[in-house]
Amino acid sequence: MMERVVRYCALLTLMAALAGSGIAQAPGQRWTAKHANEWYDRQPWLVGANYVPSDAINELEMFQDATFNARLNDKELGLAEGIGMNTVRVFLQDQWWLNDPAGARKRLDEFLAIAAKHHIRPVLVLFDSCWEPNPHLGPQHPPIPGVHNSGWVQSPGKARLLDATVEPQLKAYVTGVIGAFANDDRVLAWDVWNEPDNQGRDVEEDVKDKVRRVNELLPRVFAWARTERPQQPLTSGMWTGNWTDPRKESATTKIQLAESDVITFHNYDWPEGFEARIAELRATGRPLICTEYMARGNGSTFDTILPIAKRERVAVINWGLVAGKTQTYLPWDSWKRPYVSEGPAVWFHDVFKADDTPYRQHEVDLLRQMTGRGKAESAEQPAAAAR
Repeated sequence: MMERVVRYCALLTLMAALAGSGIAQAPGQRWTAKHANEWYDRQPWLVGANYVPSDAINELEMFQDATFNARLNDKELGLAEGIGMNTVRVFLQDQWWLNDPAGARKRLDEFLAIAAKHHIRPVLVLFDSCWEPNPHLGPQHPPIPGVHNSGWVQSPGKARLLDATVEPQLKAYVTGVIGAFANDDRVLAWDVWNEPDNQGRDVEEDVKDKVRRVNELLPRVFAWARTERPQQPLTSGMWTGNWTDPRKESATTKIQLAESDVITFHNYDWPEGFEARIAELRATGRPLICTEYMARGNGSTFDTILPIAKRERVAVINWGLVAGKTQTYLPWDSWKRPYVSEGPAVWFHDVFKADDTPYRQHEVDLLRQMTGRGKAESAEQPAAAAR
């Protein structure tokens, strides 16, 4: 009897030691800071782009069966690999998955295979509070001339978000996607909700109800995701407000900081602002990934941000890769003043033109130099290959 008690006590001691080391985690719980940092230490310096193929106006057009374009994904992710990128951030959509889970899983698996071919591991985004609040399946409208990101859609969309009877569907979406790829090395991380308290394009009186509902759902989304025991970290990208003073942090920010395994944030500011945000978030003791940056006209450029990120070992994912139907090379002010007669003096986002040549050669040279990866295209094999 005594021998069995001793063995049991020894087992408890070993389990406690493993949990404290971050090597083992109880299922359904947030990673310890030690576990998160050990995961991050195994990664190369992560540099990439938020990716939407140039022929898609939004995440639905990117992944629906009628418009999924594997060949174009292959070509454009090849461009990303060629300039040293090793990750992309990719948005999914709940209606897309729930409409045909088997077909959606097949196309996402195909996309991950294409990314892996180019040594790129995506961050997959499940929900998003930005832009059009009434998404629908099927054909998407064409781009509005001269307007930045004129067709992007939210997930789950306002009506589905506010309808409590839809919640089991949202849970099925989260557990379905993560359950399918929870142990897939091709997936880098899960961003469970992008900018959850963003106003999007809703009228002001709707925003409080939306944010209140998001704050109810966000902890549940993390919990649903953790029931699938993913080997990848979970996060939710912060984008606005005070992130350091608990008395001033929004309710949404508090949830994001309390639940995220690794800390992700957005910053389109001048380099001084970028450095300040890093300093604010260091107190979390967790890895930092900037999942949105680079808005040239706003002061955020590759030239100024990349050296800081490399010095601080902060992963960085800029917005946009190849200029296309999202029209994110146009600045934010195009929402009020469309650029219909002439383009902007300086591109806002995106790295490559529609013909796959760099917008600025210096930028792609800098990316290759700072990552130590990628290679210039040869004259015999131009980037603008036939689709």
